[in-house]
Order: sequence, then C-alpha cells, then structure tokens
Amino acid sequence: MQESHNNFNFNVLKRGPGSSRLGLLTTPHGTVNTPAFIFCATKAAMKSLTIEQLRAANTQIILSNTYHLMLQPGSEVIAKQGGLQKFTGWRGPMLTDSGGFQIFSLGSGNVADEIKGRRLVGNDKTLLSLTEEGAKFRSYVDGRIYMLTPEESIKIQRELGADLIVVLDECTPFHVDKSYTKASMQRSHRWALRSLKNYQEHDDGKQKLYGIVQGGVYPDLRRESVAFVNDNPFFGNAVGGSLGADKSQMYDIVALTMSMLNKQRPTHLLGIGGISDIFNGVLHGIDTFDCVHPTRIARHGGALVKPWNRNENSNREHINLRNSIYKLDQNPIESDCACMTCANYSRSYIHHLLKSEPALSFTLIAQHNAFFMNDLMHRIRTALQNDTFTELHQEWNYIETPLACEV
Repeated sequence: MQESHNNFNFNVLKRGPGSSRLGLLTTPHGTVNTPAFIFCATKAAMKSLTIEQLRAANTQIILSNTYHLMLQPGSEVIAKQGGLQKFTGWRGPMLTDSGGFQIFSLGSGNVADEIKGRRLVGNDKTLLSLTEEGAKFRSYVDGRIYMLTPEESIKIQRELGADLIVVLDECTPFHVDKSYTKASMQRSHRWALRSLKNYQEHDDGKQKLYGIVQGGVYPDLRRESVAFVNDNPFFGNAVGGSLGADKSQMYDIVALTMSMLNKQRPTHLLGIGGISDIFNGVLHGIDTFDCVHPTRIARHGGALVKPWNRNENSNREHINLRNSIYKLDQNPIESDCACMTCANYSRSYIHHLLKSEPALSFTLIAQHNAFFMNDLMHRIRTALQNDTFTELHQEWNYIETPLACEV
C-alpha cells in the first residue's frame, strides 16, 4: 500500500498483530522508518541535548512548536535564515505542531493535568479569548497580545519550513462536558477547513498537512471527527484531544479511533510517550509518537531502563539516580545499552553530578534516554519484521507509565 504526494510517500511494508504495521515515511529531508518516536525540540532546540547528540542517539525526526517560535525569535527571523532546517542545523525530517495545544495549556494551566481531569486554580492564564476567529492570548515573553488564527498558524508553519505540519485545533480537557467538547470539536473542524484552504493556496510541494481527530472521550463525537478527517484531503492523521481519565479509557479511545481512520495515511498520536502506551498504540496502527517525557524526567534524575534492569522497588519505566542507593553504584545506567553515557559513566558519577554539576548530569541522562527511546522503536520495528512483536510486548511489560505529556 502506498500513499504518494509528490516528494512525500507513506508505504506500509508489512503488517503485524492487530493493526500494527511496519512503514516508511518519505519526506524531502529524508525518510523515517515507522513506528518512530518524534523528539520535542520545542523551541528549535532539545533541552540538554545538541543536534549532534540527537543524531548520535539515532534520532530520525524532531518536532518544534509554532506557538513558542512565533513569539521568540519569530517565524520571520527563522524564514530569513532558510527555515528550521538551516536555523537548527538538523537537516532531517521535521514536524511542527499548530500552537493550539500550548495556547490551551497556558489558558487552563498544565495541560497534562487538564487532560487527566485535575482542574488547576490560581494560574496566571494568558489565553484572553477563544472565538470562531481564533485564539487571542498574551505573550509570556513580552506581554504583547496576539491573535492566532488557522490561517496565521499555517503561515507561521510555512515560514518555519518543517516537512509535516498540522491544522490549528483546540485541545479540550477531560473535565469539560460533552456539549462543550462537541462545540469545540466542530469549531476545530471549521478551523481545519480554513487551515487546509490556506495550505492549498500556498502549496509548493515542500510540506504536507495532517488533520486532527478530536471528540474527547465520547465515542459518537470521535466517530464524527474521524469521518471529517477521512473526508478531507489531508496527507496524514493525528489523534488528539482528551483521551480519558486513565489508561484503560485512553486505550479504548485510541482503539475506537484507529479502527475507523483512513489506513492509507500515516497516523500520529499527539503527546503520548509512555512505553506501555507506545506498545498499545503500535498494536492499533499508530505510526509516530511524540512526548517531552524522555528529557523532562532526565532533568529530575530519571533514567529510562528496560524492565529487566530495574532495581528499585517500583514498576515505573525509569530509575531515579538521585536516590542514595546509587551513590556507590559503579555500573552504567544499563549494562546492555550502547549509548555514549553508558559507555563512559557510572550511576555513581551521575548521582554525584546531579548534586554538583546538574547541567552536565541532565545532558548525560537525556543522551541515554534519547538513545533508549530510539532503540525501543528499533526493537519494535525489528519485531514486526520478524513476526515477534507479541513476544517483545510481553517482554517489555511495565505497569505504570505516564498518561500524557505537555510540550
């Protein structure tokens, strides 16, 4: 099966258990072997890691954020320097999100908490209004007031120059009722049509647009949103919005959504990056994932480890190198890891750095976590190729992982 759009292609190379699939996503800046993890270089940079370190960790594709870059340094500044590829030095496949997710987050508090149903109070909200026209907000950089419309979001993403771009939408939180979720979804559909129109008017073959499925936790709304995305000429699909209050509900919503989506298109799961969530997503046909989780936990001493390398009394997917049990531990984070950190540094040394030179410790752990995620996706692709995905899934059995991420 092949979905072809000029310089872009998506090929399903092989199918596995459930709706899982091995694929190849081709862009003007290179190919991405799928399933793949997209690392969040939110402000045109990965926290704690250089572009060279990302490449050394076998990273295939990165993501930057429209909202943050429109404020600083400004998309026009990046455009004058040849777009994100030249500005960052990445020169590989890239995706930008539309900015709506961040505007919602700053309007309602921590978006991961909102999606999980925890209403926060007392936050300094920067979202001023949300109307049919777009989202009006106050800049966290200099206090200026901006209006982000679907047309402006596409214009900014065009100036940023990523290969893959997405429509502007509102990411609804878990706590809102069905009536609000429905109204928001339908407005997001109207915004998507405006995004698509603006994209088509300026299409030069260098970018492709993803549509986003909304509908919250409501099956009938998800069906309506899937039908909308399927019926419009988007290159790719993205699954967004609130996915539920717990993993079980999230998995049900992902399964329902994926059962109806156009299977000829590449499909991205927005903001989800827990390991068990990745396995579940792959099983239902998700091709790409993004999350800030690998670098965020690194800044708190969290190092991702395989299930058989855990030595803390926990079912979490990472160990906390701040813990005193690592003070004299001369082992690497993982003895079976080929990353530069594990090849050269011990848990004891990193434990020391977390207290004495935290910036260096964050880099070393983030370097391991990036390699870990890319290695996990490589193992998943290999298992799909060798018809051993079910066995790999059982081997990588975690009980507790994050539900959602924020950017």
